[in-house]
Amino acid sequence: MPDGVNLSSAALARGGALPQCTKKRRRCRRRALWPQAGSAYDVGLVSLSLPPLPIMIIHSRHNWFELLFVWRGSVLPRILPRLCLVFFISLLSAFATNWWISQHAQSSLNIYIFTLMGVSLAIFLSFRNSVSYERFWEARKLWGTLLIVARTLAGKLLAVADARPESRQMLHGICAFAYALKGQLRQDDVAAHLQRLLPAAEWQAIADAPGKPGLILLYLHRLNASLRHSGSIDQWQWQSVDRNLDALSDVVGGCERIRNTPIPFTYRVLLNRTVTIYCMLLPIGLTTSIGWLTPLIAVFIAYTYMALDVLGEELEEPFGKEGNDLPLTALCYGIESAVCDMLRQPVPVPAPQPDGVYLY
Repeated sequence: MPDGVNLSSAALARGGALPQCTKKRRRCRRRALWPQAGSAYDVGLVSLSLPPLPIMIIHSRHNWFELLFVWRGSVLPRILPRLCLVFFISLLSAFATNWWISQHAQSSLNIYIFTLMGVSLAIFLSFRNSVSYERFWEARKLWGTLLIVARTLAGKLLAVADARPESRQMLHGICAFAYALKGQLRQDDVAAHLQRLLPAAEWQAIADAPGKPGLILLYLHRLNASLRHSGSIDQWQWQSVDRNLDALSDVVGGCERIRNTPIPFTYRVLLNRTVTIYCMLLPIGLTTSIGWLTPLIAVFIAYTYMALDVLGEELEEPFGKEGNDLPLTALCYGIESAVCDMLRQPVPVPAPQPDGVYLY
């Protein structure tokens, strides 16, 4: 990102658009959002030390020429060894074919069989990638729903029961719910966040529990009932808040369904084997037609098929720790920042800062 670009970290974390490059400096450097791993911050009652975190790749705008040379954030590092193997096989095939032609007649191997196989394989890969991206996008919509519910509840509670301590406890509990859900999906340690957002007694009650999001949701329902029993909200307002809390339960269920129901392993193995075998045999079919251009063309075709295979593998688990997975830490920060804005309080967690090419 050039120095002339103003980067609003909070806006990006809340779902805003990435900043554009200025006209004076068209070449943008890739940046990321989050403090460096290992940094420690004083957030009031708890000194929060940030460990190395999972990431999501972000890029500023690139023109077509710059995209040709992007390395970090692409899947090329993962498939480079296999591409080198395809290149080596292509060279051997070219040498062998030229020797055979010089000693015998022209080879009669038909290339159309590879064309038919390639078309079929492309259809299978497209189907798999569509399913993977659908899972990724559904996960993102669920976390978007979580942000919307947090803002809606903050507006309702602060409008009708601002003076009650239960209202602010509920809003802090929603932020804790987001961090707890992230911890459950990624098996991360979020104890520091929960400890600063929940009352001490509530934190002690759920500290060792495996299903923290569900217990925090129960805590929020109890706070809502307390507001109703105290007369701070009427029956209709209580039902409205209760429906929002039910939406949080739907978010948990949707995220658990995506995480616990992967694409069948047999389908993944079938595609991986088919792509690998096809790309390894392709040079043999191309050599008789294009000769010494085989290494270049075979590697290019293999890159396309292998990259699609690896990309689908990364997208099918949106809560993982690969570069193309969701930035759950930044999403949690966006939710807490939105709530703190409505409470007119500073966000206790440090704002994301540009660093590298990844969004944590």
